Amino acid sequence: MASYTALFTGLTGLSVHARKLDVIGNNIANTNTTAYKSGRMLFETNFTRDFRLGSPPGTFSGGTNPTQIGLGVDIAGVRRNFNNGGFTPTGDPRDLAIDGGGFFIVDSNGSTVYTRAGSFRQDLDNNLVGLNGEKLQGFGVDDDFNVIEGALTDVNIPLGSRTIAEATTEALLAGNLNAAGSVPTTGSIITLDADAAGAGFLTVSGGVPIVAGTLLSDVEDPDNAGLALFSTGEVLRITGAEKGGKELPEADFTVTGATTVQDYMDFLVEALGIHNPGTANPDGNAPGITVDSSGRIQIVGNVGTASDLSIDQGDVRLLDSSGAQLLQPFVPDKTVAADGEAVRTTMVIFDSLGTQVSVDVTMTLESKAATGGTTWRYFIDSGDDTDIDLRLATGTVDFDGNGQLLDPLPISVTVDRVGTGAESPLSFDLLLTGDTGRTTALAEGPSTLVNVARDGLAPGTLENFSIGDNGLISGIFSNGAIRTLGQLAIATFTNDAGLVDAGGNNFNVGANSGPAIITNPGLLGAGRVVSGALELSNVDLGQEFIELILTQTGYSANTRIIQTANELMQQLLVLGR
Repeated sequence: MASYTALFTGLTGLSVHARKLDVIGNNIANTNTTAYKSGRMLFETNFTRDFRLGSPPGTFSGGTNPTQIGLGVDIAGVRRNFNNGGFTPTGDPRDLAIDGGGFFIVDSNGSTVYTRAGSFRQDLDNNLVGLNGEKLQGFGVDDDFNVIEGALTDVNIPLGSRTIAEATTEALLAGNLNAAGSVPTTGSIITLDADAAGAGFLTVSGGVPIVAGTLLSDVEDPDNAGLALFSTGEVLRITGAEKGGKELPEADFTVTGATTVQDYMDFLVEALGIHNPGTANPDGNAPGITVDSSGRIQIVGNVGTASDLSIDQGDVRLLDSSGAQLLQPFVPDKTVAADGEAVRTTMVIFDSLGTQVSVDVTMTLESKAATGGTTWRYFIDSGDDTDIDLRLATGTVDFDGNGQLLDPLPISVTVDRVGTGAESPLSFDLLLTGDTGRTTALAEGPSTLVNVARDGLAPGTLENFSIGDNGLISGIFSNGAIRTLGQLAIATFTNDAGLVDAGGNNFNVGANSGPAIITNPGLLGAGRVVSGALELSNVDLGQEFIELILTQTGYSANTRIIQTANELMQQLLVLGR
């Protein structure tokens, strides 16, 4: 009789081949879908009818095999091919691909999903997002641009809106100090006389010479006996004075009822940047300002030609409370000029707001050792120090008989920045030897000293960025700085094939995928990031067309089974008539 089994078996063949055609059609349709992973349908046999299960060999007969008739075919499953597709370059650093295993992590409306499609662009808030608004996830950075691993956050690249500035923490000087130069013998000596006629000294009422403790309001006007030279509220201004040929910053001293000559001399020491080395100059005069027994104010500067002081008569002025000039109360008389081998360099550093701060470093030959080697004294000053005192530091450095620095320890320098809005004080280390240069003391003249390196940055705006193969996002600022803005995170799974396709090139965690393992690109089986490229579909069109032909053939063959079974049933029905 006709077989109903063959009829239904043919129907199962039609069904599975139709479904396989769906898979093939989906693959071909997604030939140009970014990072699409092709699928492959696998078949399995359906139930069987068992007529005989077989028997083992006996004493008088051999064994028999099972006698079974299959009941058709069923779908065993659809395997997804997670092998990498090829890469196509785009030139846009926001287009990303993964070379190897893993998935980008994106936030889709509050849910975490995973994708290989890396076409991202900034949204209004500068977050990198996918075509459907999914926010790319990664690790952020702290205030010092160190990556904070462990906590996922939106990848944000604020081009044009983020600015940075960094304070200098280290500066390096390099050059050669002329060890054959002359050892200094004296610093500048300048007296401030009362007038140019010859008396020269300052007095109080009755012609008594002033002393350090004399009140400025008690100093007598040399041209008007009985009248005070200075009055409360007036301002003594020093402007145009020079040190080593460089003009010093303008400085003001306000006269009060309690200010003394000593107060004014202390002000001049700071305004002229006269350092106290702790010892007298070779000529026996100690650097500083004093008043002698005749009532003259005597200024003794530091040794070295780069510390030579120059004060003209118009450089010291007396102003009233409104700023109008009243007179020039002193006549400077320079009797000795500073001598000795010395060199000065001016370097620019940055405070925490990125403001430029000028610092002068002077090196003066202090002594030559009988057994070889030289000692140099440094004087460090800054007119950008926010108090009147120009002096920042002084000390000595030693070089051996080969002209090499004996002690490479840095010189600690502190600059006041009170009232500027920047962090105060600004502290940095001054180095005389480093990777990019060093200071020597050889018999080669003239002495030279150059600031060859320093850190710190002026304000800069984020202009561009790049993404490395390790996922680090590096921001390029207009001031030349390159800083880490974040790092992409990659998710890997124990079983990629267990992921559930969520549409839109996204996948969800599946029951058999295992949980996401979050890691950095290149670690724990995760692939590396390729910036400026997109992953292509891994569909093999040639193979798909072969499968298409085979599927069509299989489908047609199963229709013949149904057709034949139907003809047999028709013949059976004819016999019954």
